[in-house]
Amino acid sequence: MKIALITDAWQPQVNGVVTTLVELVRELTLAGHRVDVIHPGHFQTRPCPGYDGIDLAVRPRHELTMRLDLLQPDAIHIATEGPLGWAARSYCLKRKLRFTTAFHTRFPEILNAALKVPLALGYALFRHFHRPSSGVMVPTQGVLRMLQARGFRNLRAWTHGVDTALFRHRDEPQVYGPMGKLPRPVALFVGRVSYEKNIEAFLKLDLPGSKVVCGVGPVLANLRERYPDVHWLGLLPRDELADVYAAADVFVFPSRSETFGLVMLEAMACGTPVAAYPVDGPLEVLGQPEARGGVLHDDLRSACLGALAIPRHDARSRALAFSWAEATQLFVSHLVPVSQTCHQTLEHCHPSVIRVSS
Repeated sequence: MKIALITDAWQPQVNGVVTTLVELVRELTLAGHRVDVIHPGHFQTRPCPGYDGIDLAVRPRHELTMRLDLLQPDAIHIATEGPLGWAARSYCLKRKLRFTTAFHTRFPEILNAALKVPLALGYALFRHFHRPSSGVMVPTQGVLRMLQARGFRNLRAWTHGVDTALFRHRDEPQVYGPMGKLPRPVALFVGRVSYEKNIEAFLKLDLPGSKVVCGVGPVLANLRERYPDVHWLGLLPRDELADVYAAADVFVFPSRSETFGLVMLEAMACGTPVAAYPVDGPLEVLGQPEARGGVLHDDLRSACLGALAIPRHDARSRALAFSWAEATQLFVSHLVPVSQTCHQTLEHCHPSVIRVSS
């Protein structure tokens, strides 16, 4: 199958959405599909206001139209709600083509935190964006229920996976050279150092041992100045990041607005248990009604101290439940043919995995 994947989030950006899409494309290719990724690197770009490290396409409609006309895909998936997403949406509506979308990030919350845009207004805009979609892929049941309550339709549950070969299990916490032998226990945060991550809830905690933050983002300079005792590692390549996860005693995930939280799976794959609030992303990753591989608690300090008692093999075992192969098969099952002609072609080529949404 020929799939056009349109996304405003792609390499060299570093975030969970990019990681998810890169892994998805790899698995789709291994499964024999042709995937053409249309991303900001194909266009003139400018930095996203207030969000350093993310470049957005400038007036992409003409170039995107030429690319999609040339490609003639069997299925179109719009992964993000940025300039490329809106241009692809317009392209499909103008040509009466069906397409799917995804809700990866709670951008209304980000807009509210960064620019004070009212949540109701942000969700109204996103509801409008996704309304024509034949299937809106959502990573957790909690987010799916929240979007249903806000009037979103055609929602499809779609989980994610983790590379358990790259993020390999360690029976004991390791020593990561650049960090040195920090006082233990080592509590780690990995992710964008940005408004919506609620990082300060972690930095303020009275915890024994050391705190480590790995990542960059728009609030990094402010937080580094205010918390000089924290060890700030900046941005690291993914293979080195695996060593950082393995060097921690507990992975702290302070976000209350995450749609999934892939970094939790990466940490647990290395054997590092997770401490988090009992909200949508962590509830999906650690499981419910009883958390596995970590501790969920409304008191984040209690969660951190409790997670230190979780055996590392339990954390690894929970991560193994998330397979990219299965997540990719589920993604394919949610795709829709762009037209009736493609419907017939796809049914002939992929009768077992293509499901056409009504």
